[in-house]
Amino acid sequence: MTEKPAIQISYEDKGHKGRFVARINGVADEGELTISRVSDVLIIADGTFVPDTFRGTGTASALVQALIADARAKAYRIVPLCPFVRAQSLKHPEWSDVIQN
Repeated sequence: MTEKPAIQISYEDKGHKGRFVARINGVADEGELTISRVSDVLIIADGTFVPDTFRGTGTASALVQALIADARAKAYRIVPLCPFVRAQSLKHPEWSDVIQN
């Protein structure tokens, strides 16, 4: 059985836009979860993209979990317009404290 690679996630703030970026050592590609800031207490999860080279690594889920942790730490709510974030939020009712339905 092979181990899943370590995923490093960072956040890049670009004013009203931002993105969580996932990188895996030794892989040139990167995955991302993009957001749009509506206000200090509300953001929109716009989209999640993970390249084929990351398939099966859990990268997309790790990006969403980073978003959820950030929302809890900074006390904002998330409008999940991204289909993947929406689907994950439906599987995790414990995220209802930060998901805006």
